[in-house]
Amino acid sequence: MTYEVYLEAARAASSTDPAHDILHVERVVQNARAILIQEGGREEIVLPAVILHELFSYPKGHPDSKRSGDMCALRAREVLESAGFPEKDMPLVLTCIRDHSFSKGVVPDTLEGRIVQDADRLDALGAIGIARTFATCVEMGTPFYQAGDPFCEHRTPDDKSYGIDHFYTKLLRLAEGMHTETARNMARERTDFMHGFLQQWRRELSI
Repeated sequence: MTYEVYLEAARAASSTDPAHDILHVERVVQNARAILIQEGGREEIVLPAVILHELFSYPKGHPDSKRSGDMCALRAREVLESAGFPEKDMPLVLTCIRDHSFSKGVVPDTLEGRIVQDADRLDALGAIGIARTFATCVEMGTPFYQAGDPFCEHRTPDDKSYGIDHFYTKLLRLAEGMHTETARNMARERTDFMHGFLQQWRRELSI
């Protein structure tokens, strides 16, 4: 099956935000393929879902940000229908798109939905995850860290105010929440890298 028509739609809708642009989509597709090889699942459901999962996204911090997946699914339906995607498989693809977001807090009840979530969340980890975190930090106009307690040792993390706090509110916890063993192993390796990054940051601040 060719997915070029879906990639064309994703490129046309690509955000200028590097955390959610077409390069992000391509990395999530790569993650999904790696998981599918090990875990099984229906490629014809997973790949259209991950390719089209960023057709729409509210800005970070927007009051309706939890509805980004719902809006994205509406646009994805138009793309899928115009491409002649089988109607019988449409609901599952759209559900995968609607429920992929971490902020929505949905645990998928299908293997395909779990793979889509895992593939997307993997891109929040490792070196690329660090880059995405601080790209979002710049977009939101927030400082990288809180000078008095950079590593949230004596305060509640607040990632709406400080970039590095996002590690503690979300990123360092993602690995154990992965649904598939393949993604969990990949996530643990990337999380180890992030711990090393934080240790280096601590050393540089203590000079």
